[in-house]
Amino acid sequence: MAYNLLKGKKGIIFGALDDRSIAWKTALKCVEEGAEIILTNAPVALRMGTIDQLSKECNNAPVIPADVTSQADIDNLFDKAIEHFGGGVDFILHSIGMSINVRKGIHYTENNYDYMHKGFDISAISLHRILQTAMKKDAINEWGSVVALSYIAGQRVFPDYNDMADAKALLESIARNFGYQYGVKKHVRINTISQSPTRTTAGSGVKGFDGFVDYADKMSPLGNATADECANYAVSLFSDLTKMVTMQNLFHDGGFSFTGVSQRIIDDMTE
Repeated sequence: MAYNLLKGKKGIIFGALDDRSIAWKTALKCVEEGAEIILTNAPVALRMGTIDQLSKECNNAPVIPADVTSQADIDNLFDKAIEHFGGGVDFILHSIGMSINVRKGIHYTENNYDYMHKGFDISAISLHRILQTAMKKDAINEWGSVVALSYIAGQRVFPDYNDMADAKALLESIARNFGYQYGVKKHVRINTISQSPTRTTAGSGVKGFDGFVDYADKMSPLGNATADECANYAVSLFSDLTKMVTMQNLFHDGGFSFTGVSQRIIDDMTE
């Protein structure tokens, strides 16, 4: 059921790869709620994924390639977005994360620092670059909303999450610090959603990921939040119903983040 929560709003969705991704689900939900969007991802991701299909489902939304580590690409993205919409945007979803150390199976204690720097640039510093560019170009409208996707490994240890945990901690810090600056300047709010482990193409690359998912589901009073439910939450943060929420890391995890131990886990341990 649609509520027209984003009627008349315009936004940019970063990171949609395929129909398993949270960004993909969020794009569909934004359009369903009345928004116009632009889709963007790295050129290599656009070749690997099926974003043209998503574009068609989103009223032929423009697809603009952008490598988030390239200032020239980010400049071009915002210039084209302003031209397309005839002005600034009202919301942005940052759904971007990549660790070369994870992909290559390198243990956290043996991380390659060139790979780590690249992962931080893509997964976290890109948010700063996007926001800095948007601010310089006045590309986000008054009372706009930016949401970046995170994970509780930014606060707690999940051994096989590797340097992505450090990247998420940095991402959340950038959201807080830029959230203050953009809030003062133009009432733009910036938040992160700390989502349940979700079986996306990116998430499934983490060693032992199925264990993450099963454990979180047993620990959470409500069970794990799905990608579709995360999309709904993102829409609420893009809407005018949450105009005074900013600089927050918002847990969307069925209660996992505040559960010490669940009865299901106790039962499993005592069987």
